[in-house]
Amino acid sequence: MKWHELAEQECSVARSLAVIGDRWTLMIVRDMFLGASRFEEFHRSLGISRTILSERLQLLEKEGVVRRIAYQENPTRYKYRFTAKGLDLHAVMMMIVKWGDTYYSGEKGPPVEYHHKSCGQTFTPVLACSECGEAVTPFETEVRAGANYPGLLPTR
Repeated sequence: MKWHELAEQECSVARSLAVIGDRWTLMIVRDMFLGASRFEEFHRSLGISRTILSERLQLLEKEGVVRRIAYQENPTRYKYRFTAKGLDLHAVMMMIVKWGDTYYSGEKGPPVEYHHKSCGQTFTPVLACSECGEAVTPFETEVRAGANYPGLLPTR
């Protein structure tokens, strides 16, 4: 399967990867959650070419993950803000952070701590059931065919 064909798949993972599956795109999303909003901030933080950065930001805008807002005229300069769709990536990024902190943070520990504003505590992200609130692991998860099931689930 070619990269551009991912968006045409029935699989939600494949369609999502067509938008955010590129390493630079996820790094842009990371930087936005850390407070970056301007092209030059992304460029300075990531050290990637302006062309690649521009292409990734255009894709995120086209897909409705970010919106571009003019903050200066003559020359016109823009900042980027998450849409509701983009803000929904927060949980995804937090789980990637948890995985990275668990397996790659080294002896010194995680480079960044996350604090919950409501209770003031440092926290570790967890995946929880939307119905009962209990933590969800692969061992407590069962996959069932949905209404749009394309017949892709492996048989056990």
